[in-house]
Amino acid sequence: MMSAPCLQIDLRKITHNAQTLVERLRKCGISVTGVTKVTLGSPDIACALLDAGVGDLGDSRIENIEAMRHKRVTGPMSLIRAPMLSQVKRVVMSADISFNTEISTIRRLACEAHASGRTHGVVLMVELGDLREGIMPGELLGTVAEILNLPNIVFKGIGTNLACRSGVCPDDDNMKILSGLVESIEATFGISVDIVSGGNSANLSWALNSGDSGRINNLRLGESILLGCETLHRKPIEGLHQDAITLVAEVIESKTKSTRPIGTLAQSAFGKPTIASDRGDIAQSIFAIGMQDIDPTGLRPPPGIDIIGCSSDHLITSSNGKCLAIGTTTVFQLDYNALLRAMTSPFVKKSIAAASNVVHPNERTISSSTAGIGINNKVPRRLQ
Repeated sequence: MMSAPCLQIDLRKITHNAQTLVERLRKCGISVTGVTKVTLGSPDIACALLDAGVGDLGDSRIENIEAMRHKRVTGPMSLIRAPMLSQVKRVVMSADISFNTEISTIRRLACEAHASGRTHGVVLMVELGDLREGIMPGELLGTVAEILNLPNIVFKGIGTNLACRSGVCPDDDNMKILSGLVESIEATFGISVDIVSGGNSANLSWALNSGDSGRINNLRLGESILLGCETLHRKPIEGLHQDAITLVAEVIESKTKSTRPIGTLAQSAFGKPTIASDRGDIAQSIFAIGMQDIDPTGLRPPPGIDIIGCSSDHLITSSNGKCLAIGTTTVFQLDYNALLRAMTSPFVKKSIAAASNVVHPNERTISSSTAGIGINNKVPRRLQ
């Protein structure tokens, strides 16, 4: 019997998704940073991304970068969230580049880099309307001027992030602003800007359809590789797998119950409960997983099963009049929110399946017992 709850991770499908996006974006003059944050810096997934052709790895947590370094994952790594002052020494020791918005933090990075005899690359994030992180465009040149005079700091480029907080779509207008800022930096300081990171998986539609990417030469991709969808409307990307990572959960109770609670109602464990319409008695099954492990709104059950409730440890479903057998398992697909929480939960096991060839979307899922990793018979990247 399969141990559950468990995330089934298919490296062949992840490799295929990454390789496909790398090739499509290469034609647009855009490289890919493979984002590992949702995988907690999994060395197996990191190596699959590097084998697929991503230029570098990006993570928002220094702990994940340190874990990949400890496992001897080779390849450049960037901290894509602004460093905490309390962690600048760790950032300098483990990350090649960090994405920054505060000059006070960059000064501290310079001090730590100088003290350790290292150089550290800096990408400046620019605010272009989504109102998460970023230097205001009018302050960019002044910030660059100071960075260029800091010891042991190398100005690598600029970037932006859209869609994550406010849902602002990347488009020709905001991407042209970013390209214009690059040209202004180069003209002002007589330097060449290496990295122009236009955004994340939300940028894919723009990048692949705009016809002119301007100075944008990098995107940071995570969700589109792991889940095979774009992130503005969560539509599947043609030619990619949407089931590279799935969740397996086990039934622990299966009974016929009413759809209406009995008694005086107040708050549930998570606030005001959502009461389903009265449909009489139903076949209700409970899976051994809950809000501590997943976001139930981000799970997609197979046909015939509906999610009707969730508490800390119980996922409650109905199953079209037929009770599910105790001990049986069901495979759910996940969105990004559910994947993030499941990856983070210590109670959800992670089972990595790997094989020697890339599997295409119309091929069957491989078993978790298959060994080996690679693409197109290449020798795979190893943990050095």
